[in-house]
Amino acid sequence: MTTSRVRSLPGRTDPRLPRVEAYYDLVPRAVTTAEEVGPFTLFVAEAGTGWQFYARPRLGGHDVFTASNVERVLSRQAALDVPRAVEWVDDVTPTLLPAVRAAGYEPRRYPLLVLPADVPVEPDPRARALRPAEPHLALAVGTVSAGFGERDVVEPKDTGKRPELIQRGDLVVVASFENGRLCGAGSAAPRGDVAELMGIAVPPKHRGRGHGSAVTRTLVAECRRQGVDLVFLTAGSDAAADIYRRVGFVDVGTACILELGD
Repeated sequence: MTTSRVRSLPGRTDPRLPRVEAYYDLVPRAVTTAEEVGPFTLFVAEAGTGWQFYARPRLGGHDVFTASNVERVLSRQAALDVPRAVEWVDDVTPTLLPAVRAAGYEPRRYPLLVLPADVPVEPDPRARALRPAEPHLALAVGTVSAGFGERDVVEPKDTGKRPELIQRGDLVVVASFENGRLCGAGSAAPRGDVAELMGIAVPPKHRGRGHGSAVTRTLVAECRRQGVDLVFLTAGSDAAADIYRRVGFVDVGTACILELGD
């Protein structure tokens, strides 16, 4: 991912952001243990999950964050031998960015977009939702990995707990096909009437033919079919954000991600 030019938003915080915050707190709890570390909630993945997680500001908290708060949660992650990562929405927790910078770190900042409920979106016939046990699921995971890694070579990847989550309706994985070849994939995690679109990626050799848009549109349609009326995502770059804006997504805030290496 590259750092994007996040669009500034005039006026007050978007009224949909509290629902996004509640969602961010809810989703990891299905496959993690949660630990309170100062003003943060630290989510630690269960074995075999297939994802790693992060710390977030505690839901409903009104703390003024400090550099020592940041160092404390990063130290706890190091002690647990889990990734040192913090994610938050700048518009909701405005004191965290200065605290992270005071601790000597610079997070990446990305556009946070929401699809208005009254924007019609039709599924793309090239894309479809994958079933829990089909072989294409492992290939879809590999395709996303290749896309984000800027690689054309795709290898099937471990599906982790994805089949179980798909089976119980907590995950939707969509893949786009061309001439029988899987060309792009992405997922969504519906919870009640809110869903985040995640990990939408197309390997370089398949780009420019609308597969990212096909996956996005079909994910939205699948989520809405399950009763979701608030669909949101974080775009990894302005170029990616423009794809989503053409579908109908609008900017509502700025997502911040701090990820530290070993």
